[in-house]
Amino acid sequence: MSTRENAVAGTFYPASCSDIERYIERFNGVLDENDFNIDAIKVTPSAVIVPHAGYIYSGFTANIAFKTAAEKRENIKRVVVIGPSHRVYINGASIALYGQYTSPCGEMKMDLALSNELNDTFDFLHFAPEAHNEHSTEVQIPFVQHYFPDAEVVEIVYGDLDYRELSKLIDKVLEESETLVVISTDLSHFYTKQKAQGLDSLCIDGMAELNIAALESGCEACGMIGVKAVITSAQKAGLQSQVLDYRTSAEASGDEQSVVGYVSCLIG
Repeated sequence: MSTRENAVAGTFYPASCSDIERYIERFNGVLDENDFNIDAIKVTPSAVIVPHAGYIYSGFTANIAFKTAAEKRENIKRVVVIGPSHRVYINGASIALYGQYTSPCGEMKMDLALSNELNDTFDFLHFAPEAHNEHSTEVQIPFVQHYFPDAEVVEIVYGDLDYRELSKLIDKVLEESETLVVISTDLSHFYTKQKAQGLDSLCIDGMAELNIAALESGCEACGMIGVKAVITSAQKAGLQSQVLDYRTSAEASGDEQSVVGYVSCLIG
């Protein structure tokens, strides 16, 4: 069976499972120390928006979304991970037609049947293996594996694509009640912390209000296509959203002169 090999283990996240688990344990310890209250979260997520930087920078922000989804949803059997391509140009999007996905914590089964069905249904999809050496999607897999160990994975990496076309795919996968959609994006890049917070507030407002116009008013998210696509799907389905966490890389690095912004959000 063909395998989607990990490409960024040891760089964006640890190359050993025990180190990954220690990260997650540490993130959840911080939540416990701050009396994280799952009952205060009103949205039962069909989708999450999460960042994709190194775990030292954005792992906490991503983890809180996956943890919340796992606690709110006991029936997740499929996770569809969608992220932007950073390394190669893609016309449309590539869907991973592999049978397995490997990580430092072992292999996860990929939902090849659904992947093939989507590939046959949507003209913008194709399979470009080189597109899947991609960190925006891969960094999510250890979280998926930790919180949904029995789930199957679908991986989509997009490039030059109209968000409304991607939204039609999200509409289709959300018809399955046992599916969670993961939209991967970071926010602004390499501004001062003060400038980044101003730009990122536009992104956060757009997510919180499910407002495409707000996103188009100055938000600088590298995964904007995915974010606009899932918000469009949420609007059509009458869903709600809840922003969970926002921070910048300065929280980890101490450098406030050149930061990257990170957010996590539930949609359901």
